[in-house]
Amino acid sequence: MDHLDGDVVLFAVPAEECITVEERLARRARGELEFILGKPELIRLGEFDDIDMITITHTPHGADDSLASVGDTHNGSLIKRVRFIGRAAHAGSAPHLGINALKAATIALGAIDAQRERFREEDMIRISPIITKGGDGTSSVPADVRIETMIRARTVEGMQQASAVVDRCLRAGALAVGARLEVETVGGYLPNTPDPNLVALQFEECAAVVGRDRMGPGRHQAGSTDVGDVGFLMPAVHPRSGGTEGRPHQPGYFVRDHALAAVNPAKSMAMLAVELLYDDAAEGRRVQAQAGRKMTRDEYVALRRSLDNVVRYSEDGELAGATG
Repeated sequence: MDHLDGDVVLFAVPAEECITVEERLARRARGELEFILGKPELIRLGEFDDIDMITITHTPHGADDSLASVGDTHNGSLIKRVRFIGRAAHAGSAPHLGINALKAATIALGAIDAQRERFREEDMIRISPIITKGGDGTSSVPADVRIETMIRARTVEGMQQASAVVDRCLRAGALAVGARLEVETVGGYLPNTPDPNLVALQFEECAAVVGRDRMGPGRHQAGSTDVGDVGFLMPAVHPRSGGTEGRPHQPGYFVRDHALAAVNPAKSMAMLAVELLYDDAAEGRRVQAQAGRKMTRDEYVALRRSLDNVVRYSEDGELAGATG
């Protein structure tokens, strides 16, 4: 340690997965938090103010038999919580008196699906809606139907453009049957683009641990990680390790080799810290200088807040209110 200039922080951050959204938004409404993911919220609170750069690891690295990879990029994402508001009526004797919110949702989903050819391959757009409420009973015309969807894209601009397309499709579905519409948009993750100098350094450390011939290529991952948010403020790198079976977020995924999945990454990250902090932190200073200007915390928070809004439309498709 006498040869190293700087500090290493082991930072445990909760809530990386963008799940239990309703619960987290309820906590936000109570003033307990603002951003629904761990790193964005801790950035807002200033917990990263004394951090200069980060490395983090994750399993798995890909579908091949390599033992590590460095250089993955990731999509960012937005979440939409959508409510179609119709009018209930007896589904058997008086359906003509109702306004079917489920029909509005179905039309909107079809319209979203029809946009696929308009999305550019390089933007890596992914839209994954689900119906979370389809009505209250089969004997009644559905009057309250809800959709939740995640919109992923490779860039912030791509996220915003896809979001506008989805909003248009939602309005089209509501307008077609004369339903009212509420759309709440919540910022999820920002896109992850690792620092190239950290990628090069971390690659060498990983290769020293697992062997250069067992290194896999960096890839673009259409999934998301809140490491991307930190990367808007400082140099960041996100290597991946081996040692797992199956695919993430699927049944049967598990760690089969703890050494490959956890011990090897710990070694390579420690080696990176030594490389960055040795000789008056010469490499760390170089990485920071060559990274160029990053966002300030205030600029980051302003960007995150700009992604959040609630918009309401009347039965004739006109804007009826907006917040955020």
